[in-house]
Amino acid sequence: MNANVKSFFEKHGFYQDFDLNALVKSFISDMHEGLLGHKADQDMIRTYIDPSTITMQDKSVIVIDAGGTNFRSSLVTFSKTAAPTFSNFEKTKMPGTERELSKKEFFDQIAGNIERFKNTCREICFCFSYAMTITEEADGILKSFSKEVKAPEVVGCHIGAELKKALVEHGWTNDPKIVLLNDTASALLAGSGSPKYSSYIGFILGTGLNAAYVQSERADYPDLKKQIIVCESAKFGGYKNSDFDILVDEKSVKPGYAPYEKLCSGAYLGPVALEVLHIAAKEGLFSAQFADSVTSIKAISTIEVNEFLHKYSESKTVAPETFAKATAEDAAVLFELFDALVDRMSKLAAIILASCIMQCGEGKDAAKPICIACNGTTFFKTYKVIDRTKDYLAKIIDGKFFYEFLPDEVDITTGTAMAGLR
Repeated sequence: MNANVKSFFEKHGFYQDFDLNALVKSFISDMHEGLLGHKADQDMIRTYIDPSTITMQDKSVIVIDAGGTNFRSSLVTFSKTAAPTFSNFEKTKMPGTERELSKKEFFDQIAGNIERFKNTCREICFCFSYAMTITEEADGILKSFSKEVKAPEVVGCHIGAELKKALVEHGWTNDPKIVLLNDTASALLAGSGSPKYSSYIGFILGTGLNAAYVQSERADYPDLKKQIIVCESAKFGGYKNSDFDILVDEKSVKPGYAPYEKLCSGAYLGPVALEVLHIAAKEGLFSAQFADSVTSIKAISTIEVNEFLHKYSESKTVAPETFAKATAEDAAVLFELFDALVDRMSKLAAIILASCIMQCGEGKDAAKPICIACNGTTFFKTYKVIDRTKDYLAKIIDGKFFYEFLPDEVDITTGTAMAGLR
């Protein structure tokens, strides 16, 4: 790394080299406290779903997926003898991302989004990708929104009960049954089912960040039966923020909330890169020409950061147009700055995965590895993130556990629908 870049990062508390194993230890300690019901950063949400209880059957379910950016809905039909089929898919904006909504407006928008399914199918599996307390009746009580969704009246509500109320008001007469689960639980379920594996982990790195794993029964958790646990990893606060992270947090909708997510998820990589760029320009890391142009850059997207990294690594050329005035020397510095951000993303992702592997209690036999099922464009498309995450994870695990990544992005819709097969 360029000496000036290294000095710049150290000055602002952004350290390239930190103790991965120490952070894993802290992460697992926080998970343990959360499982015991003690004060912890991560919520460690019980889902009451044991993947081994799910069996294929002839059944259709409505699936709705409320993610960080998009709201998706479709009909999924399962068969005992064939792969599931999907029909009547539709994608629209996630309610509350464009403007603040009241509770009634929020649920009315969801009801409107699935109007085409009215009274066609009773069971609705709802992937709701925000911090919830899951009840034994499969409802979800929203603890908080993340990913910049603005609907504060919804916090504290029973999502399933409120949606059912809205559906009845919209003319549903078939007594809809709504099952709530998180996207990481859906990812995990989408990867489950093979007897090859001893356990499963679901990992999301897209607009947001989270992980889920199957907690085995253990003496130190006497009231906890084997089930999927959703960690809410985004809320872990054991990593020390840099000056850039602090600035992004202060400008976010909810300062202080989900600190780990703000370090490395798709919603925040661009904003962190912008703060790095502006401060680097002020402190003389760039030519006068490029530094002057940087002052007019008001936003950078994760897509732009990724496009620049890929383009520069391939041909030493500059993309996108946002950075067009960079000289060759500026581009080299810019690459090191942005590359450091995605490298940190990879390390922090590996820490989450290592913690889930160690906590689940399986994967000790090479013939029965743990299956890691991943989802999220940020994870699969961002410059070198997959390869680096795997490398850092292998370094942390050091052969003590056996695991295997599924080769492709798992389908959240399939995993969500599988919750209706219990």
